[in-house]
Amino acid sequence: MRKFLVGGLLLLLAAGLHLLAAPAASAAPYCGQVWGSQPRAAGDMSAGTLTNVRAGRHTCYDRLVLDVDAPLTGWSVRYVDVVTQDGSGFPVAVRGGARLEVVARVGVVPTDSWFVGDGGRLIDTSAYRTFRDVVWAGSFEGVTTIGLGVRARLPFRVFVLAGPGDGSRLVVDVGHQWCETGTTC
Repeated sequence: MRKFLVGGLLLLLAAGLHLLAAPAASAAPYCGQVWGSQPRAAGDMSAGTLTNVRAGRHTCYDRLVLDVDAPLTGWSVRYVDVVTQDGSGFPVAVRGGARLEVVARVGVVPTDSWFVGDGGRLIDTSAYRTFRDVVWAGSFEGVTTIGLGVRARLPFRVFVLAGPGDGSRLVVDVGHQWCETGTTC
């Protein structure tokens, strides 16, 4: 009986150690992402104006797009504790566990058709996996700011696409999750 009990305890101990052992790390990052969460910026001032703000859902990330009617050369995107209103510096309420400040160095006068709901909301994010809020933070002296609330501080990438026509698009992709443990994302 005692041998049976000791054998059973050894078997349970071996099973417990197996559960505690970390699984082997995947060699590939999540969805091929090699993004991070550090600030990104380019250029100084740009010509043109912001003409639209829109968003889309993808398999591995949520996407925010700012349409500009000329080539966009000046922009910045960074995580901040508080998004502030252009010109006044007043805090802007942005829902989410983390906030990205998205700045396009172009002016704009938004129309009422841009807004959904209250509080300067630009996008209904209820069906998004990562986005929690997209809020107008203002435009002052040729600098336009959008507050992008996300569920947590997640990896992102930023790039500018040419077109349509003479315009351009500032694209901000925010990953649904970080890379697999042990990878260099």
